[in-house]
Amino acid sequence: MLLRIGQITAYLRLCKSRITSQVAGKDEPNGGPPIVGLQLTFRAELMPGREPIKRTFAVARMLANGRVELIGLEGQHAITEFERP
Repeated sequence: MLLRIGQITAYLRLCKSRITSQVAGKDEPNGGPPIVGLQLTFRAELMPGREPIKRTFAVARMLANGRVELIGLEGQHAITEFERP
């Protein structure tokens, strides 16, 4: 009986920690979604021959699928296309 109660308690703690980490954004690759207006720089491999200032754009909108739209650039872009901060 005590073993079963311990298992239930451990399960509930695990569920609570997962919910808390999802709400806090800890499951995101860079610690959370990009904020509108945040400057993101494309990785050099994607825009060879350009200086970092020419590869940097501001976030216009964060989409539900995790992609971003940028100010001054058409299309949607995945977070993996950008350098890590």
